[in-house]
Amino acid sequence: MPKTGLDALLRPEDSFLVLIDHQPYQFANLNSHEPTMIVNNVIGLAKGAKVFDVPTLLTTVIEERGGYLIKGLQDVFPDQKPIDRTFINTWQDPKVTDIVKKSGRKQLVLAALWTEVCLAMPTIQALGEGYDVFIVTDASGGVSAEAHDMAVRRMVAAGAVPITWMAVLAEWQRDWAREASAAGLSEVLLDHGGGSGVAFAWELQLLASRAGSPA
Repeated sequence: MPKTGLDALLRPEDSFLVLIDHQPYQFANLNSHEPTMIVNNVIGLAKGAKVFDVPTLLTTVIEERGGYLIKGLQDVFPDQKPIDRTFINTWQDPKVTDIVKKSGRKQLVLAALWTEVCLAMPTIQALGEGYDVFIVTDASGGVSAEAHDMAVRRMVAAGAVPITWMAVLAEWQRDWAREASAAGLSEVLLDHGGGSGVAFAWELQLLASRAGSPA
């Protein structure tokens, strides 16, 4: 994977998003981030993937014990039943990997709970299989700040690219002249962008008032 140049950036037509184990059990011992933030960010990421028609796969581990996928995330893809695994490492489950391989896409975007286990394992394996892996650090979390940080360092050393959820969407958009996705992206930012969403709403207000003012 190129580290610099235009080809190093994400492209929606080459991306595949896999969201791993955003379940109650994992949230119960999420201590690297405020859980509310991870909920907001992973839902924003999923909605963004839908805007850009990026294939998205949802997966859980031992759902009957770990709990169902969080409702807000499932609601983005109401007709998709998450693939339930026994493998801790998602990339060892052919039910997951067969779908990704059939797509032919090589830019793999991953977010998971927990970072040090359910994100690190598939990332390291997929890198070895030739995928370009982008790890969404603020839509993932670990049992402690140290666990999250050490896992990110380990994955970066192995060749993964750390990225945040709004940066993913910005690279997919790339040009505001792409009006087909710009409107949908704007809605995602307004709903999930936090301070950036507030600032964006303000900008829209100023633009609207300027457009309505007399010449």
